[in-house]
Amino acid sequence: MPKIKLIANPVAGRRAPAKIRAAENWLRQNGADVDLTLTRARGDARAAAADARHKDFHRIIAAGGDGTLNEVINGLAPSPIPLGFLPLGTTNVFALEAGIPFAVEAACAIALAGEVRPICLGMAGESRFLLMAGIGFDADVVYGINLRLKRLVGKLAYLAGGFAALWRRAPLPVEVETEDGRVYRGFNTVIGNGRLYGGGFSLTPQASLTANRLDLCLLLRPGRFSLLRCAAGFAAGRPPGPQAALCLQGREFTVRGGQAPVQIDGDYLGRLPMTFRAVFGDISMVFPPPGEKSEKEGRG
Repeated sequence: MPKIKLIANPVAGRRAPAKIRAAENWLRQNGADVDLTLTRARGDARAAAADARHKDFHRIIAAGGDGTLNEVINGLAPSPIPLGFLPLGTTNVFALEAGIPFAVEAACAIALAGEVRPICLGMAGESRFLLMAGIGFDADVVYGINLRLKRLVGKLAYLAGGFAALWRRAPLPVEVETEDGRVYRGFNTVIGNGRLYGGGFSLTPQASLTANRLDLCLLLRPGRFSLLRCAAGFAAGRPPGPQAALCLQGREFTVRGGQAPVQIDGDYLGRLPMTFRAVFGDISMVFPPPGEKSEKEGRG
């Protein structure tokens, strides 16, 4: 009987408590011994994962949004215990990236018996991130997000937050230094460990969770209008061209400038300066087996 540690956020997305109960029941009915922890405050998921890493669990499963998953990773890594994910949150970028279905039973089946692969994590200072780090405008949005509004309207809260961030100030200049000492200057930066950003969009299309590197996109043009034009093209599926953005790949980047804010996996972290680096193999994630149905086919 596999021992499963289920760490679940009951306020992540609509109907989260009912989905958590359904997941627990499905896992038990399929032969798992489930130890459930429901989070109540920020940091609870990290503490539960840190405690679980010293016990004899066969799987740890995070149920929530990308923020819950980030907390679990920071509590668990480094660890040989495979980590599965049940998407319950507003965006669930990792589920989209990995092809994990949104239907509870289908996601549970993958978390219990999917393919285990070692992955790369990003480090932002001393904090780990799975998906991406944002520096500048998007971190300003995250910093100022109204959590009550987010629970009511979901992704629309970020749109409102974006206009508020633009009103507060123009994009701050930043400086990116690569591990070989080259320096590049721009105004907003996204460091991707995966392809997707904020849902089905992509600023780092060559990034991979299983590659031992990070991909960086540095926006080059100053001002609010340039940022709005870039964001509109991004939302329409048109990535910024070489005159508007610089794309880099590497194991380490140091970013400085203007006390610009930093977010990782959708949660505010702090302010520049900060060093970002790739660390491979500290954790293994559970992915759908090859040929498994896509996320859209499994949505329910």
